[in-house]
Amino acid sequence: MLVRLMYVSRAVPAVDAEELHSLLRQCRANNPKHGITGVLCFADRVFLQVLEGGRSAVNQLYRRIAADARHHDVELLSYQEIDERRFAGWAMGQVQMSALNPALLLKYSASATLDPYAVPGRVSMALFDDLVATAAIHCDRS
Repeated sequence: MLVRLMYVSRAVPAVDAEELHSLLRQCRANNPKHGITGVLCFADRVFLQVLEGGRSAVNQLYRRIAADARHHDVELLSYQEIDERRFAGWAMGQVQMSALNPALLLKYSASATLDPYAVPGRVSMALFDDLVATAAIHCDRS
């Protein structure tokens, strides 16, 4: 059974660009072994991530993330059984915030900043769908 999980968390100050790239490399190396795909958005010290895969594998990964010292204020935004993946092409895609048109953020929130804590999970998922449609996700599949 496939599931899709979306969560938000805040990064501790030690998470810098180098740490983020290291984290993405780990995801891209480990996720395929567990049948997990997804997308990560990181802006203003906020992680917004969608994970897709088998229920057990996704649940285990989410528990590890929630216990990871690099994250705090972890909140589950959405969890659902799915028939097919939306983000099957990425072991872990990354939203390119520098290439993002601020108007896209304004479409879903009161300001042009990423604040998943302030909107329903379905709104954040709609934002991810638009990000895919506008090719704002880095396609490094390694």
